[in-house]
Amino acid sequence: MNFCPQCAQPIAEALIDGEIRRACPDTECGFVHFNNPTPVVAMIVEVEGGVVLAHNVSWPRKFYSIITGFLEAGEDPLECAKRETLEELNLHALNTELIGVYSFPQQNQVIIAYHVEAAGEIKLNEELDDYKIVAVENLKGWNMGTGLAINDWVAKRLGAP
Repeated sequence: MNFCPQCAQPIAEALIDGEIRRACPDTECGFVHFNNPTPVVAMIVEVEGGVVLAHNVSWPRKFYSIITGFLEAGEDPLECAKRETLEELNLHALNTELIGVYSFPQQNQVIIAYHVEAAGEIKLNEELDDYKIVAVENLKGWNMGTGLAINDWVAKRLGAP
C-alpha cells in the first residue's frame, strides 16, 4: 500500500504506540495500516478410508495439504468450514469439531482448524487438480501452519500423550 485509502496521501512510516507502522502523514486523516492477520479456516476432512489431502493448481507438484479457505466477512468459522468442504470437494459435512487456532506468521494468517467428517462423492473445484486419501495413522503434519493442526489432531486421535 503506497497511498492512504481514505485521503490518497502517500503512506509513510510513523511511530505509533511505540511501534513503527505505515500510516497517513495527515494527522487529521488518522489512517494506520495495522497489517492484521487474515483469518483462514482449515479442515481435516475425513471420509471413509482416511483424510483427504488435495493438490492446489498453483503448488509444486508433490505438495498436498488439507483443505483451507478464507473466512468471509461476517461468516461464522464453522459455517466457513462446511462451505469450503462443499465448494472445494463437493462433500457434505456430517460432524465438525474445532481442533484449535494457530498462528501462521509466515503468511500473516490465523488458522482456525476443524475436523470435518464428510460424505459424498469427491468432485474437485477449479482450485484443486488432484487428491489422495491418507489413513489417519499415516498422516503426518509439518512444523507450521496447517501442519500444527494435523499433528495435534493425529496425536489426539491416536491417543498420544
